[in-house]
Amino acid sequence: MLQVDLVRLDPGLPVPARARPGDAGADLAAARDVTLGPGERALVGTGVALVLPEGYAAFVVPRSGLAAREGLGLLNAPGTVDAGYRGEVMVCLVNHDPARPIMVRRGDRVAQLVVQRVEETVFRVLDGVDDLEALAAHAPSARGAGGFGSTGTGPSGTSSSGTAPRGTGSEGGPR
Repeated sequence: MLQVDLVRLDPGLPVPARARPGDAGADLAAARDVTLGPGERALVGTGVALVLPEGYAAFVVPRSGLAAREGLGLLNAPGTVDAGYRGEVMVCLVNHDPARPIMVRRGDRVAQLVVQRVEETVFRVLDGVDDLEALAAHAPSARGAGGFGSTGTGPSGTSSSGTAPRGTGSEGGPR
């Protein structure tokens, strides 16, 4: 089990914790009261600062129940907390409800923190590959450049109407 050290900047708030064994995210609480009108956003502290081990990052993600019931979300989701960051973990809350204000109280669980291992990455420019056609020839794949709905929404890559998504071939790449 990975140990993540933290500083309680506000001892009146709970330490991030998982609601149930096996849960991926640990709940984060709001450090202050805030009322968000429809479409409004606010940057709110969580009362904790982390000391993540090298090779790890934490990701701040929304709580699904709040989104479904209240329309409360995170504007920058997921928010990335890098291993070298030593400030307070903040959440940018947003009210997606078009009509009702949302009241967040100090101590309300407003987001989750997911800690993951991240690979150190070096990006390498491919010599002689300067467009998508050349990329497809250099590194072929079944998906190709298909994205943003190219695999459809229905079973086995079909759209809800049962047909292949428009603009793609049967392999999921561009026609």
